[in-house]
Amino acid sequence: MIINASEVKIKGVAFLGKMLQTADEIIINVRGKNKFVVLDIERYNEFRQSELDIAHMKVMQDIKEGRYKAQTAEEHTKELLDEL
Repeated sequence: MIINASEVKIKGVAFLGKMLQTADEIIINVRGKNKFVVLDIERYNEFRQSELDIAHMKVMQDIKEGRYKAQTAEEHTKELLDEL
């Protein structure tokens, strides 16, 4: 569902809650462009958990394929500072 920002300004946050009862997400359109997405917190948490699961799988794949290096905190800090 797409709504205009002016509707949110006029009707307030309660309006968003009411809209989420019938829609999974609300896209807020600002000056003709879709700018924001509103989700209920449960759906947001599901998305966030999926992101974390994917990141974990990628890291595990990197480790499996040897795309990492072991170094001390001092070595890592020096490497970061040298890149600046």
